[in-house]
Amino acid sequence: MAYWYNVATGAVEDDATRGQDSDVMGPYDSAEEASRALEIAAEKTKAWDEADRRWDDGED
Repeated sequence: MAYWYNVATGAVEDDATRGQDSDVMGPYDSAEEASRALEIAAEKTKAWDEADRRWDDGED
């Protein structure tokens, strides 16, 4: 079963209760992982920003 984080309500949802596409992040493998959706997104954004910086600086 997939889990989703609804950014409009702040609730974790499953496939049966999932909101509109524009309101959800996911899918995630567990409810716990979905509850961390914003934290996970921030971590990924930070890593991508660092990768872009290294690329721009010719380090990669």
